[in-house]
Amino acid sequence: MALVAVVMSLILIEYFVFVMLVGVTRGKTGIQAPAMTGDPKLERMLRVQLNTLEQLVLVIPAMWLFAMYVSAPVAAGLGGLFVIGRAFYCKGYMAAAEKRSLGFGIGGLATIILVFGSLIGSAMVAFAG
Repeated sequence: MALVAVVMSLILIEYFVFVMLVGVTRGKTGIQAPAMTGDPKLERMLRVQLNTLEQLVLVIPAMWLFAMYVSAPVAAGLGGLFVIGRAFYCKGYMAAAEKRSLGFGIGGLATIILVFGSLIGSAMVAFAG
């Protein structure tokens, strides 16, 4: 489970980096808070940050449950895949909105496996008798 905690920490660090990049992008574009629009670069970086936050609500508990009921090493690997996917998502989205799909797909696949794997694993334990 320690490896799962390490990967969860990496997920949170990556999210923190995205938060900081919003601030950097604000500085480069000259758009100060609370404004959320006005430059496509800022709007894309905000979407990276906010979409990642939305994903954390799924991936963190699913990763923990998957580790408990299926396999901790596999959960950590899938969490690592999520981190990689989010990095590709950020890089692609910042280049152009239509280039975010690969990263979204990688992270989304990891999340889906974690969510459904945790459901199946916990159900198998619950109904094992």
